[in-house]
Amino acid sequence: MVVTMREAELWSRLESHLGSGYALVWAEQVVLADLQGRTVCEALHDGVGCKTIWRAVWAHLELPARER
Repeated sequence: MVVTMREAELWSRLESHLGSGYALVWAEQVVLADLQGRTVCEALHDGVGCKTIWRAVWAHLELPARER
């Protein structure tokens, strides 16, 4: 799997908030309405931008504004 720099940052943020063991599981299983009913992994596969995905994750997890 080839990971771009922006995608690496997205994964880093997910792991920071969810833990390295759970981030991938969460990204594969949690469906986000802000991603039109897709998971993080599905959105990445479909070419959705990492910034858009992170904003959907940020909103879903109700993270503080400084994490946006």
